[in-house]
Amino acid sequence: MKRTAQAVIGANYGDEGKGLMTDYHVAPAGKDGIVVRFNGGAQAGHTVVTPCGKRHVFAHIGSGALAGAATFLSRHVVCNPLLFLKEAAALPAPPRVFVDERAPLSTLYDILINQAAERHRGDGRHGSCGMGIGETIERNLDPDFALTMDDLRQGAGYLLHRLGAIRRHYVPRRLASLGISALGSQDAEWLASDSALQHYAHAAMQFCRATQAAPPGLLADFKSVVFEGAQGLLLDQDRGAFPYVTRSHTGIRNALDVAAEAGIAALDVTYVSRAYLTRHGAGPLANELPDKPYPGIRDDTNLPNEFQGTLRFAHLDLDVLERTVRADFADALLAPGIATTLNLAVSCLDQVRSAVAFFECGERKIAAPEALAAHLAERLGARVLYTAWGPTRDAVKIAANVQERVTTSCLLRE
Repeated sequence: MKRTAQAVIGANYGDEGKGLMTDYHVAPAGKDGIVVRFNGGAQAGHTVVTPCGKRHVFAHIGSGALAGAATFLSRHVVCNPLLFLKEAAALPAPPRVFVDERAPLSTLYDILINQAAERHRGDGRHGSCGMGIGETIERNLDPDFALTMDDLRQGAGYLLHRLGAIRRHYVPRRLASLGISALGSQDAEWLASDSALQHYAHAAMQFCRATQAAPPGLLADFKSVVFEGAQGLLLDQDRGAFPYVTRSHTGIRNALDVAAEAGIAALDVTYVSRAYLTRHGAGPLANELPDKPYPGIRDDTNLPNEFQGTLRFAHLDLDVLERTVRADFADALLAPGIATTLNLAVSCLDQVRSAVAFFECGERKIAAPEALAAHLAERLGARVLYTAWGPTRDAVKIAANVQERVTTSCLLRE
């Protein structure tokens, strides 16, 4: 039967609050809900804090798992068996996870190449998180070395054969194409290690046993379906500032593809933005600030690391936000057979307190959080349905109620 689903998409450079909004949408359905991942892979970091204080950072697994929802890893998601098992073990109960047989698998060699390439670039790094997502997609373009969930279900012997071919033939060829003539001693030892290969193969078979092949019509079995995006629109492989992008369509495109296959008739799309801008990794960041814009900002998820450095900050630019959201939503308006509605969620308002600074038409302005929500609703011609005033689903307020008592006249120029 045709039905309506929700979709949650990051409007910035990632880290907008997609986990919170996904959990908010699917939690009322509990075990009758399912979260559909439609891009990215283990590099996602979607934080959910339950009303009772339980916290988890979701990567592979959909951000509704703490509420009992199942997960569907679509064919657009890159699966990493080792990192999946680590994440699943941190959850209070084994998650229900379905995987499309076409989903690509990351190997230890994709991660090795990714990290070696970023180190080789020196000051010209692309901002990769070093988890091999782009390298996995690159390798899978060659059918001789592609590895998918379907291959994994052929058994351990077949997997070892494929991994051996990737190590012997693909890795040297790929390194040469990146201009890397020799690996460092640790990387070279890792590449040559048979025990590392066997450890990965063992984890991959565990991953296979811990998940289920997605049957036809899977989504029709669930009361609530929520599509959860990864990264953000400003990192989209076609629309972001190349090469500082992710190897993924981060907007509505992949969600529409999966929804059409599932016979879903309508998507209620929520684009999510923090009340300020963040970026983790190299690349342009307009109006970048030397430090946090508000003293109340705390981020325990995006910690400094070797490949992305320290989280960067800027004030939100409403012109960029509107242009980015409209460009992506245009894809939805052109999709045949799927009706779409546009919403916006603004997160982290609890960290901002009484006044939000932002840019509009090149000017720096300030506004009360409620006034900013109403102003964005007017600019986008859409409902700003949710403004997150805290880290948990029970702290999410409906901005429509706010708009009844607040007008854009509350906006102030600084």
